[in-house]
Amino acid sequence: MSILEVNNLKKVYTTRFGGNQVEALKNVSFSVEKGEYVAIMGESGSGKTTLLNILAALDKPTGGSVLLDARDFSKIKESEIASFRRDNLGFVFQDFNLLDTFSLMDNIYLPLVLAGVPHREMERRLRPIAEQLGILELLPKYPYEVSGGQKQRAAVARALITNPRLILADEPTGALDSKSTDELLQLFAQINRSGQTILMVTHSLKAACHAGRVLFIKDGEVFHQIYRGGSTKETMYQKISDTLTVLTTGGDRK
Repeated sequence: MSILEVNNLKKVYTTRFGGNQVEALKNVSFSVEKGEYVAIMGESGSGKTTLLNILAALDKPTGGSVLLDARDFSKIKESEIASFRRDNLGFVFQDFNLLDTFSLMDNIYLPLVLAGVPHREMERRLRPIAEQLGILELLPKYPYEVSGGQKQRAAVARALITNPRLILADEPTGALDSKSTDELLQLFAQINRSGQTILMVTHSLKAACHAGRVLFIKDGEVFHQIYRGGSTKETMYQKISDTLTVLTTGGDRK
């Protein structure tokens, strides 16, 4: 069952003075099944960020549609967009996006506070997530008092605490060292095994080879995709590497 459907998505930007148009996305179509773990890869300027912004309901397409659980983003009123994102989408960013003036606990609670969830319910939701992510003892600390890996765990907790339909991760390992990267990817795999749907944009082969499917974007179009199937991480890594080589050297493979 598809939880996310992207149909013939197009995005055209007009330059500041209206002289030129840039086609960032061209007829992009794909779907994501409930419980899938999908990575999106492509060179800088390929349209990945534009695609992610549209999937996050932060930008509107020029054409085509995005449906989450059959709900068309274009039919959502402007006044309801923020609450729709908060109720349905969880976000994990490269730079964590934590507020230094809030403790990790308060950062994690923030989307629930904005949604008006009672404090007792917030506490009930937080403990199992914090235990799963290994940050229970860190909750009173502030972001500047913990490591990058611990910050990212707190950001993942903030994404999970709303019980989102879909987690969108934008280069989640980009600011982490190798050890923290490995730990985060193991956590993502664990979260996905519990049934959480994840869509991750990444440049990292190491990150992408943990996904069940890798979607490649080139010049605003779907270039190719790889399914893990029974492949090992090593085999997946090689398949992704080979596809990126074809993509960057101007080959045609779809």
